Amino acid sequence: MVVVVAACCVGLGIGVSAGTANGSSVASHRRPMVYEVSIAGGVDPSVARLVQRAVGDAERAHAAALVVRLDTPGGLDSSMRQIVKAIQASTVPVLCWTGPAGARAASAGTFILIGCPVAAMAAGTNVGAAHPVGVSGATEIAKVTNDAVAYIRSLAESRGRNADWGEQAVRLSVSISARVALGLHVIDLLAPDVPTLLDAVNGRQVETAAGTVVLHVAGATVRQVDQTAGERLIHWLSDADLAFLLYVLGLAGLVFEILHPGLNVPGLVGLVLFVLSLVLFDTLPINAAGAVFLAGAFVLFAIDLKVSAHGLPTVGGIVLFILGGLLLYAPSSTRVSRPLLIGIAVVLGVFFAAVVRAGLRARNAPVVTGVERLVGAEGVVIEALEPRGQIRVRAEEWGATLATGGTQVVPVGATVRVLAIRGLTLVVEPNTEMSGPGTASTGMGVTR
Repeated sequence: MVVVVAACCVGLGIGVSAGTANGSSVASHRRPMVYEVSIAGGVDPSVARLVQRAVGDAERAHAAALVVRLDTPGGLDSSMRQIVKAIQASTVPVLCWTGPAGARAASAGTFILIGCPVAAMAAGTNVGAAHPVGVSGATEIAKVTNDAVAYIRSLAESRGRNADWGEQAVRLSVSISARVALGLHVIDLLAPDVPTLLDAVNGRQVETAAGTVVLHVAGATVRQVDQTAGERLIHWLSDADLAFLLYVLGLAGLVFEILHPGLNVPGLVGLVLFVLSLVLFDTLPINAAGAVFLAGAFVLFAIDLKVSAHGLPTVGGIVLFILGGLLLYAPSSTRVSRPLLIGIAVVLGVFFAAVVRAGLRARNAPVVTGVERLVGAEGVVIEALEPRGQIRVRAEEWGATLATGGTQVVPVGATVRVLAIRGLTLVVEPNTEMSGPGTASTGMGVTR
């Protein structure tokens, strides 16, 4: 009986151990999956596409949540709105976290953070300074600001957050620390890192596009969604000054190829730079009028070189160039650097007014080949000119005749200058800089 009981106990122990081990294995395999995407640096179309892709990946993987890590000074209004729309349309709960310490959710980042279902920050971070920049004119500033105020208020109210502070962040560019943001109910909680954030929000109800979802994210496995190589390149190149510079250099190369057909290299390089600039323009808020003005400036430069209009088209081209640079980007936080714009305008003005003009003058000068090169050359008489004879010019012997004709004679050894060419006969005159015995006062010739 004791043996039976012992065997039963041993069997039970083995069963419990096996069950515990299997339970741990199942639990490890059933750990929730959380996707994470970072918005670092400026908010531009490549970043917006990254967030949209992250939302799609998280939905397809049936992830427990998507964490959007924020550390941005702001960026394009259009890209910010695309990100907010992607978050609002997500069927997966989205958690926005500004961190680590030293990070910020400024300008466009403020809208994204306030528009998130869950908004968290790490201590030592800040949020705010969301006033629109890059606009000019009282009416335009008022319209853009009022639109931004209405948008941030709607986001805050939809998430039950402090809409009045959001308006101050836009109108007055106020910025606050993470702890102040928590006290003003701008955010939901503080978290030093993502694992702590996931533990803190575990069991919370979150609104998604598919309805209310209870978060089960404690101890979740976090999978990063990174930019592709192409997205990283476009993000790096998405600089207003760089796009402007590539566009200008591309136009310059194409115009130079038109003025000097057959060189190929400037035209090919210009075409590549021009196409690349158009790709970058697709990631920036381009104003078509500015691009047209810049192209018109180069047209005026070319016209001045072709018709020699005393520099007036070049002056007009510089004016158009500066206006084009000022108007190239639509009102936003993006604009061409003023020193860069003025510097390139000065360089182009000097280049097209001086260097290229001189090159075209040389190109348009009469081509001197063959016997034409002898005009203006000096020769030595090898058979007296009476008025016809023979001379040696540049180691070649030619028949020659005096331009004055008549009875003038130029003796052997005298020097003459070639004035013109008639067929194969050179028309010459005595070199008046030389004189010798038996010459008249007017030159090497003597009169019989």
